[in-house]
Amino acid sequence: MQANRLIPVLATIASVLLVMGCSKPVSDTNTENAADDTVAATPAPEALELTPSPDGAGVFFISPADGDVVSSPVSVKFGIVGMSVVKAGEMQANAGHHHLLIDTGVPDLTMPVPADEHHRHFGDASTTAYINLEPGPHTLRLLLADYRHIPHAPPVMSDTITITVE
Repeated sequence: MQANRLIPVLATIASVLLVMGCSKPVSDTNTENAADDTVAATPAPEALELTPSPDGAGVFFISPADGDVVSSPVSVKFGIVGMSVVKAGEMQANAGHHHLLIDTGVPDLTMPVPADEHHRHFGDASTTAYINLEPGPHTLRLLLADYRHIPHAPPVMSDTITITVE
């Protein structure tokens, strides 16, 4: 009898821990308005349903602009149209949080976005950040993801821009 009552409680606890694990920040002492550099706790199942994005949704860079020459830390400002920005773990229709792809290609769009120096998570719903980059050319791209850090379908991502850090 008691085991039957315990199963729903354990399932709820496991769900909460999974969401919390996907939202655990990793500090970056050189980043103002620190990005939520999170690590996806578990890969998505193969048959996972992707969160839909509305027609006309998009993300873009307010700054820097493609071709800009900047100094580090680089001030990056994100723009969005047709959707809202919410914290990771908050399930809301037509909403997600930003991921900044630095010097890398597009990740698997059916899995949680990786979390490393090339994939910066902004699960705290930030739309601005200061990013330390080494001198030289760098590519940047924005990718919006849902409450689970999984990109929407169709994906909501910016064009790739190239900047040069002096």
